Amino acid sequence: QVQLVESGGGLVQPGGSLRLSCAASGSIDKIYAMYWYRQAPGKQRELVAVIGSGNRPTYRDSVKGRFTISRDNAKNTVYLQMNSLKPEDSAIYYCNLVIDSRSHWGQGTQVTVSS
Repeated sequence: QVQLVESGGGLVQPGGSLRLSCAASGSIDKIYAMYWYRQAPGKQRELVAVIGSGNRPTYRDSVKGRFTISRDNAKNTVYLQMNSLKPEDSAIYYCNLVIDSRSHWGQGTQVTVSS
């Protein structure tokens, strides 16, 4: 069985920073792609960033230059460093890891950007 635990969300002022973490534990052979999604109230879940096993990240246009996705394979963890946060970044952020060809979701962590 695999468990994902997210952390790092919270309330931050516009222009501030947060770092999200998502750690996987349990029966893990190999982690392929690692994703961060977000969902704001009344909106569909959207892909924010993805990093594959080759460590090449991809971002949605609205976060390019502000967010950085990274992974630590030794710790089975993916991170999302979020800088220059805007109110429109407010959402529940979910990690999704493809582990041994199966998709696993984190529980979500709330990010609120407000003055």
